[in-house]
This record gives sequence, structure tokens and C-alpha cells, in this order.
Amino acid sequence: MAKKQKVKTPLLYKLLGPAMAIPAGIVVKKLADTTWEKVCGYPPPKNPAAPGVSWPDALAWAAVSGALYAAGRLVAAAGAATVYEKITGSLPPGVNADSAA
Repeated sequence: MAKKQKVKTPLLYKLLGPAMAIPAGIVVKKLADTTWEKVCGYPPPKNPAAPGVSWPDALAWAAVSGALYAAGRLVAAAGAATVYEKITGSLPPGVNADSAA
């Protein structure tokens, strides 16, 4: 069995990840908090051990915030790959056109 060759990640791509992820995380946090407050009328239950936090609220917040954070991470990763491709003219290491299918 052939050993998989490790791909070295260029510094530019390493910098683009956080540059896209940090703003996306901030936007997602504000969006999640604001949406929860508008829908429920009270702040999200960020600490499930706090008195007065019900299981349904804690589970709903976990599901909603988890889905939004995953979507934000996806947007940040796709954005970093797009910017990298525009700057360098090639896809980032480990990403190929065939992996879209």
C-alpha cells in the first residue's frame, strides 16, 4: 500500500483561513444571537447549567448555533479558496476540481 504524500500548505493559504474565518464567526455569532432574541423574546441559553435554562431551549440553541457555525465555516473555507485561486491562479493544495462531485 502506497503511503499518501503530505501536501505542504503555502503561507498565503494559511493566512487566508483565519482572515476569512474570524469575520465570518463574528457575523454568525451576531446573527445567531439576534435571531434567537427576535424569535424567542429572550437571550439565548449560552450556559445550559444556569438556573432556569430548560432542556428544550438548550437543545434548540445547540442545534441552531451549531448549524449556523458550520455554515459560517463553510462560507469562510470557500471564500479563502476563491481568494487564493484569484491571487495565485491555481486551486489551493489539497483541493481539486474533481472533489466538487
